[in-house]
Amino acid sequence: MSEAQPTSADRLQILNDRTRYEPGEVEARQFERWIDSGIFHPEDDGTPDENYSIVIPPPNVTGALHMGHALNGSIQDCLIRMKRMQGKRAKWVLGTDHAGIATQAQVEKLLATEGTSRTELGREAFEQRVWQWREQYGATIVDQFKRLGAGCDYGEEHFTMDETYARAVVKVFVALYEKGLIYRDNYMVNWDPGIGSAISDLEVEDKEVEGALYDIKYPLENGGELTIATTRPETMLADTAIAVNPNDERYTELVGSHAILPIVGRRIPIIADDHVDPEFGTGALKITPGHDPNDFEIGRKHGLEELTVIGFDGCMTSDAGEFAGMRVLDAREAVVEKLRSEGALGEVKPHTHVVPHSHRSGERIEPLISLQWFCDMKQLAGPAIEVVETGKVKFVPERWGRVYLNWMNEIRPWCVSRQLWWGHRLRHMVLKRLVAVRHDGLARRDAAAEGLLPDRRALDRARHHLPLGRPHDHDGSRVRR
Repeated sequence: MSEAQPTSADRLQILNDRTRYEPGEVEARQFERWIDSGIFHPEDDGTPDENYSIVIPPPNVTGALHMGHALNGSIQDCLIRMKRMQGKRAKWVLGTDHAGIATQAQVEKLLATEGTSRTELGREAFEQRVWQWREQYGATIVDQFKRLGAGCDYGEEHFTMDETYARAVVKVFVALYEKGLIYRDNYMVNWDPGIGSAISDLEVEDKEVEGALYDIKYPLENGGELTIATTRPETMLADTAIAVNPNDERYTELVGSHAILPIVGRRIPIIADDHVDPEFGTGALKITPGHDPNDFEIGRKHGLEELTVIGFDGCMTSDAGEFAGMRVLDAREAVVEKLRSEGALGEVKPHTHVVPHSHRSGERIEPLISLQWFCDMKQLAGPAIEVVETGKVKFVPERWGRVYLNWMNEIRPWCVSRQLWWGHRLRHMVLKRLVAVRHDGLARRDAAAEGLLPDRRALDRARHHLPLGRPHDHDGSRVRR
């Protein structure tokens, strides 16, 4: 015998007895009605004017939504619902980002609890474990969107490691490569020793630390000495010059002469460069192109040798001589003691300064020269600068426009490769795509010349609008956008 359904009087009594609204009971039921009605999944039809779509900025699959997602998502939801009510086929494309660094770190932690590691598993087995992890834990974000009542197309969820997405990444990568916008170079990167990978400028956090400013006496080749001030005495082992400001009369006569590098005994030139701040320290700056971004630029401008004494593991290399194998901070103490014993150490003063740290691992960033893939940001930044300078795009408050222009004008080549196992792999994919696109026998030769064949790097988060039908077929045919 079926259970009796509550009458209208019963439901009214229930409402009268309640003292507050229970959204959990109502919202879930209403959301299911929306899903069942199919209004979030419009038919693939009509002209561009009859359609409206938004691709959701894909949140990391490892995380959970926060207030920023809620704010951004609410704006998108309002736009989609408004267009839907205006009679358009409104589609809010849902997807998540594979979050290469964060996801790999999570799975490696899991493997550690099992007494193994990714290197013991091997790449293919490790990637399978990552996919399993994603299937198990990757639904959190989608469930949160549903709880918020977001009108996404849940019937077509996308993921930035899907096969069709990967093909689009390859095509766009090669297209940018052939335009000269993506290239490989030995260039200064933000190296994170904690995860063993290069990271972008956006993943670097500047932290104020209590350190020291060390005065070091460099003997001059023609007699006398020149004192420089540094916060990183351990990198002096890779010094290739001393720079002074060309307008600093204290050192005018020294420009063009040479000094002798303490401990090492290497002969290094004294050069003039406008970058040097005469007011910092002694006004003389040691130049270490292999371990400082500013020194790197000065070194390339003056054609200086690029030496490296800190390795990708965060330890001193064999080129550091007696300090080889030491962790950086241990080497700092040892170098200072060596300088003191040689009488080359001057004053040591407490000094508060800003030090870059990795947002990913929390460790101090090591600026290192590494062979990586870069995006030529100067070309890409030009149009973005122009629309602000001409007033086409305005910032409110206006002062943020100046901050934006300063950042864009000073932007450096953007590192897009990562030393990861989880992500879009570069090995062979560029060669294959060049052959497919160009249809000529020079593709393999060019790829070999560029060193593309053995590359095992992974791309940084490549976000292209594949869910809306960006082209990915090898014949380059145009598909629906």
